[in-house]
Amino acid sequence: MSRVLIVGSGLTGSICACLLHRQLFNKVKISVWDKASGAGGRMSTSQSPSNRSCTVDLGAQYITATPYYAKVHKSFYDELLLCGILKPLEATIEGMLSNAKGSINYVTPSGVSSIVKHYLNESGAEVLFGCRVTHVRLKGPGWEVCRQGASPEEFDVVVLTMPIPQILQLQGDVRSMMSEAERQMLEDVSYSSRFALGLFYKAGVRITIPWAAKYVSDNPRIRYIAIDDKKRNLGDGTGARPAGPHDAELRAPAGVWRRWLHTLRFRRLCGVCPEDLRGSEDLALKFGGWGFGRLERAPPTSKQRTQECLIWGRADAFELQNLLQRLL
Repeated sequence: MSRVLIVGSGLTGSICACLLHRQLFNKVKISVWDKASGAGGRMSTSQSPSNRSCTVDLGAQYITATPYYAKVHKSFYDELLLCGILKPLEATIEGMLSNAKGSINYVTPSGVSSIVKHYLNESGAEVLFGCRVTHVRLKGPGWEVCRQGASPEEFDVVVLTMPIPQILQLQGDVRSMMSEAERQMLEDVSYSSRFALGLFYKAGVRITIPWAAKYVSDNPRIRYIAIDDKKRNLGDGTGARPAGPHDAELRAPAGVWRRWLHTLRFRRLCGVCPEDLRGSEDLALKFGGWGFGRLERAPPTSKQRTQECLIWGRADAFELQNLLQRLL
């Protein structure tokens, strides 16, 4: 039985694990490592410390299926809808850009990370959190992988689903297997940062605004607000979330944003926070930050193969199905 390691438990890593399991079943033993404390990556959902059923999405907010992707990936959408993980977005989102004609927006009643957790559960993989990979080395016909605070382990296949800058920072043999042109192409990929603040309020707080979420265009720091229960069609909201600082502020370190958000609190942002919340004490606060939050300049879309043992492709989780079919 071959040992496969997938580094990263976001959408790409979870779908990769699930597809490998479904197509190879008892021929592979799959492990998933992630440096974070939970699954989701940029599809992160955070729980209230006082009520685990009360959650806020700190990453992706909803899923848009264009007619093309709805057709190409019909099996994915059908599965998630059948399991109740997705349902159509019915709430009003102010300032939403128009999508391709016939597109459908979906929300996740249990939080957007429920998509990732579904595929991880389906994969049967051994999932370990708090695992920061430092080295990936060739060793015989396979790979030796080192993580902080643990002994090296050997795998037959290693799949890296982290942002490209993190892959290029790994020590070992990954960079040496690329040509100079390939390294330069990957080094040219760029990301922008995203930070999010989730606030939880007492159950009795009433939010009477007409929208469930809103894109903000006239504030230098806040780009988006959502009342998550309303967004998910669950009734009155219990939490509010601003996401994504203005592009002009993206160079600020995460620590600066964290201190700013903790000090000002969402309810003090006059003109942005709904009137219903300005006098209400929030019960808990959750902060999320991604130094590689949004891909700004992507690598070419074509898949490449180097020396038959290093494979990379543009990070689109659903496209993994096509890539895996070529490999198996």
